[in-house]
Amino acid sequence: MSFAEFITEQKNTHMTHIEDKVIYGGVKGTRQAILALRELRDMLKGEHSGSVSVKWDGAPAIFAGIDPRDGNFFVAKKGIFNKNPKVYKSDADVDADASGDLAAKLKLALRYLPALGIKGVIQGDFLFGPGDVKTKKIKGESYTTFHPNTIVYALPSQSAGAKSVKASKIGIVWHTTYKGNSFESMRASYGVDVSKLKPTRAVWSQDAMLRDLTNVTMSKKDTEIVNEHLSKAGFLFNKIAGTTLSQLESNQQLAQHIETYNNTFVRKGQVIGDSARHVSGLIKWIRAKYQKEIDSRKTDRGKATQQQKLDKLLAFFSEDNKMSLKHMFDLQKVIVLAKLKLINTLNKLSSVSTFVKTRNGYKVTGEEGYVAIDKIGGDAVKIVDRMEFSYNNFSPDILKGWDKPTRN
Repeated sequence: MSFAEFITEQKNTHMTHIEDKVIYGGVKGTRQAILALRELRDMLKGEHSGSVSVKWDGAPAIFAGIDPRDGNFFVAKKGIFNKNPKVYKSDADVDADASGDLAAKLKLALRYLPALGIKGVIQGDFLFGPGDVKTKKIKGESYTTFHPNTIVYALPSQSAGAKSVKASKIGIVWHTTYKGNSFESMRASYGVDVSKLKPTRAVWSQDAMLRDLTNVTMSKKDTEIVNEHLSKAGFLFNKIAGTTLSQLESNQQLAQHIETYNNTFVRKGQVIGDSARHVSGLIKWIRAKYQKEIDSRKTDRGKATQQQKLDKLLAFFSEDNKMSLKHMFDLQKVIVLAKLKLINTLNKLSSVSTFVKTRNGYKVTGEEGYVAIDKIGGDAVKIVDRMEFSYNNFSPDILKGWDKPTRN
């Protein structure tokens, strides 16, 4: 069975990391995560027809196309899927809802994107506007660069790609297509056929798909390592009680607490150690979090309400569930090990160099991540080296694209 059979098609405003499918997705989500890794392995062996897109580190997310309600062109942020869709069709619309750098980018999108002749609605990431493209010397080589967020993208200065970037007014990378008769009913499919967009010199318009996936394949040794990880993942999956996964799936607040606790390690660049200690640490962290809430309340009623919330969460941690959580954290670690091997192969396919900017110069980094897409089902999962990207994203030693004196 394809992993796409286990995914509910959703609007692409947020995609869960593959290892967190174990926390949020119950039995089906956990199975989906393992199957996604198997299929990506097979893609890199040339045995599967799926495809992979690159997660570009752009900002902000841009939606553009034709409003199905009146046939007029619009741009939007993620508020496009609110109960009352928020879209912009004029500079005045933008000024009424945004300011500073965000407003400037939305206005540029309004000015230049209509020339693409977009049919329907597509989503992408804003990469650069006027003044954002620079020529930099990096490790002795001259590059044309743009730095929208955390990652610096660089093309050799004399390359055709660099000349196209320098001639453009804005740069956008597209990754999702939407179809439907209303914003509320639109369904997402991953990928955008940019060949159907009209060429315009003003817009450096790219799609996010990796090309020629079969040209770079994993070594035999790496394939064997991935297979070992996937075999262990299947073994651990069978040791987790389905009832534990179902309880987490139905208690998204607890699942979110688990993800947040895990992320405290990710942001520090630390791996999760002994899983039994990690379970104990999670319980201690939840107690401390809610004790702080209890202590902050001034009335007995307020304190009692927070205590009830804590007691309800702690009721989950039976001995059986704690054992399943241990296996679940072990499974997450194995999923991460498998995905990192796959990411190392995928990084060899990049056509644009990626760096991060430090106070001492530039440092090579990988892509933000990838999205594995099932061609038949049109669904996807996010595959990111969170240790590297999260460290870069949160570290004060890494200068961001918005660390500029001219930025609001």
